[in-house]
Amino acid sequence: MHDFTLHDLQCFDAVVESGGFQAAAQRLHRSHPAVFAAIARLERQLGFELLDRSGYRVALTAAGESFHRRAQGLLRELGHLRDHAAHLAAGEESTLRVVLGDFCPRPALLEKLARFFATQPHTRLQLYFESVSGPLERLLDGDVELILHRVDKADPRLEWLDMGSVDFLPVIAPTLLAGRRDIGPAQLRALTQCVMRDSARHSPPVDYFTLDGAPQCTVPDQAMKKELVLHGLAWGHLPRHLIEEELAAGRLQDLSGPQLPGRREEWVAARLRDRAHGPVAQRLWRFLQEA
Repeated sequence: MHDFTLHDLQCFDAVVESGGFQAAAQRLHRSHPAVFAAIARLERQLGFELLDRSGYRVALTAAGESFHRRAQGLLRELGHLRDHAAHLAAGEESTLRVVLGDFCPRPALLEKLARFFATQPHTRLQLYFESVSGPLERLLDGDVELILHRVDKADPRLEWLDMGSVDFLPVIAPTLLAGRRDIGPAQLRALTQCVMRDSARHSPPVDYFTLDGAPQCTVPDQAMKKELVLHGLAWGHLPRHLIEEELAAGRLQDLSGPQLPGRREEWVAARLRDRAHGPVAQRLWRFLQEA
């Protein structure tokens, strides 16, 4: 059996889908004899008949039906490959890499990203989750195109879009208070403080909300920190949006006060200012700007 060509497969598929040689020829903008010859050549190369020509309309043989099902998969993949090549030639990115920082409101943010990438079928989202100084390090290293996290807005290397703010509250499980109403840094130093682990690989370590002298445990994300605090294994600062129900139900107590203030953190979408951004990255930037 000799190798058959994509042209012959396309002619065969057109005959099956169109219901005849003449209709297939019109669909492919070829002559009737050219399509007829392509099918005959394909049958000779395969060694079996694809079409039953005994009736008024051509019909698939049993072998032809089986072969057509497999051929359709190949032709679909060819179509996808051509579309992908066209998008690459137009300069569109095949992958867009984005970092979500540790305290961003994830459900709403993931919903926005899902909505955007549903309109970009030829670009795959590659999503990373980093904490503390990890997001900025990934951006400055050129590993990703965009981060959603806190940044120094005065950094001339960056351009950014305001996305929102998050209130961080120092909280503790009531079981650790032992009936005390007023508790400050002096009392908390005897208790374990839960802090975020910095996911940066080579940047100088950055500490947020750490209390000097207090024993510490580290966790990779805010959800794990919440679980430790809820179970009375530690106290720590948590984003308000993550603990509103627990505060309202009395399962956590807010320690905010003059001695232990909370803090509002702004989070942004940020990218490198001097980097060339592809068309999909630009569309995502405008989408976030409008949102």
